[in-house]
Order: sequence, then C-alpha cells, then structure tokens
Amino acid sequence: MTAVDPPRAARALGGAAAAILVLEGIAVLFVPRGIAQSGDGLTGTRLTLLLVLAIVLVLAGGLQRRPHGVVIGTALQVPLLATGLLDNVMWIVAGVFVLIWLYLLQIRKELLGSPFHDPAPREGGDPAA
Repeated sequence: MTAVDPPRAARALGGAAAAILVLEGIAVLFVPRGIAQSGDGLTGTRLTLLLVLAIVLVLAGGLQRRPHGVVIGTALQVPLLATGLLDNVMWIVAGVFVLIWLYLLQIRKELLGSPFHDPAPREGGDPAA
C-alpha cells in the first residue's frame, strides 16, 4: 500500500519523526537526576555526554525535513539506547523510543516505498502544496 499523496505523507511522517526525536532529547535530560542519586554519581564527563546527546537529538528533530534527516535520526537511536549503560531504567525508556522509531520506519516503508528516501514530487502537481 502506498499513500495517495506521497509528498504530503512524507511531510507528516517527518513531523512525527521530529516529535519523537525532541521527546527523546527531553527524556535524556532526566537521566542526570537518576545518575546523581546512584553509584559513582554524576561526573562532569557523564553530564557533558548527556547534554550533548540531548542537544543533538533536538537538532536532529529540526533536520527531519531534509533528505538525510531520517538516516541521522536512525543513527542517533544507538547512543540513545547506550544511555542504559549510565542508568538502568534508560534501557526501558530508550527501548520504547527505539521501538516507536522502528514502527515509524515501517510506516514510511509502507506509505512511501522506502523508509529512508522521500518520494519524488508528482508531475503536474501544485508545487506549493
């Protein structure tokens, strides 16, 4: 099954991908609180890594309108999942986000024919749409 209007579906799915990445960035910002209360505590290196990851996730959300945005978002799922090494509960939280991301890729594949490539604009269509 493909979408009736693939460019419109691509924009809608890009918005969903952007929202997921921003939510992932917000979730990463909660990790330092959990780390500070356990084990070795919150070191400067751990805090820096988490803040950089959160910023990169939010910025990647803004890249979802670009052709390579989904690829970047997919690559960022690995460091998101790796936050489980810092705080055990992040295995669950990041795992849920990764499953949502995989579901989004599946929907993109069904509607657009490929999870990573946007459809070509339709011939004779309204370019402003």
